[in-house]
Amino acid sequence: MTGSLFKGNFWTSDILSTTGYDSIIQHLNNGRKNCKEFEDFLKERASIEERYGKDLLSLARKKPCGQSETNTLKRALEVFKQQVDNEAQSHIHLAQTLREEARKMEEFREKQKLLQKKTELIMDAAHKQKSLQFKKTMDAKKNYEQKCRDKDEAEQAVHRSANVANPKQQEKLFVKLATSKTAVEDSDKVYMLHVNTLDKVRNEWQSEHIKACEVFETQECERINFFRNALWLHMNQLSQQCVTSDEMYEKVRKSLEMCSIEKDIEYFVNHRRTGQTPPAPIMYENFYCPQKNAAPPGKATGPNSARRGPLPNPKSLPDDPDYSLLDNNYSLIYQ
Repeated sequence: MTGSLFKGNFWTSDILSTTGYDSIIQHLNNGRKNCKEFEDFLKERASIEERYGKDLLSLARKKPCGQSETNTLKRALEVFKQQVDNEAQSHIHLAQTLREEARKMEEFREKQKLLQKKTELIMDAAHKQKSLQFKKTMDAKKNYEQKCRDKDEAEQAVHRSANVANPKQQEKLFVKLATSKTAVEDSDKVYMLHVNTLDKVRNEWQSEHIKACEVFETQECERINFFRNALWLHMNQLSQQCVTSDEMYEKVRKSLEMCSIEKDIEYFVNHRRTGQTPPAPIMYENFYCPQKNAAPPGKATGPNSARRGPLPNPKSLPDDPDYSLLDNNYSLIYQ
């Protein structure tokens, strides 16, 4: 920026008016107010991020989540809890970063306030001097005009008394006329002096006004640039937080990709199995006719011989060995 817009567009035709200057000052004050609002916004966002980070950290470290899981799913849950912890830490760190950015905004705002105050002091003095000299000039003009009217009246009185025979009275009128002419000349000189002084003061004020406009325009350019960059940086910080969080989530996703349903089932079976033989059926036992060698309840029992038919006769084939019945049992006959 060349600093040429403010100084060419904030003038008024009234020499006592400060409307253009006041408009610039109001704009600068509003700009600092906007910076303060963004500064407060950053502080509040930092508090939110800090509270969220601490709550998330407490959740990750104190709240159980699948603590009885085993094998690959257990490892995935451990990665999940660790990444939640890391994310919480990143939000707490973001809160610290936002507070630092708010501090920078505050420093910039105070720096601009001091710079503006210095220029305002110079301009206030210039405005005061201009107003004071304008008042003196107007008073001198008023006095000058009154002296001119007094001289005109004295001249008219002399003309009216031209035919009056009283020389003494005419003499008085001539003395009054001479006195009024001298008063006009003196008041004219004073009036001219004040006009020249006012013009000098006006030129000085105009020069200071131009300098102030240049300073204020440069200051406003810096403020807009700083504010824009601060907001841009804030967006980058939030984007980076999202990227960081997604990287943590990706680690959890990768750990879940390594999770094997079959391995987890096998791991549970291998470490918690109790046996491969199911319990035998519970047999009926007649109270009045107890079975011989009856197995206790829940134990495996042999076949119930009382319910089986007689031993069948073997069917011999031509090449089968011969059997002989001995004590109600079969015995192989070797030949």
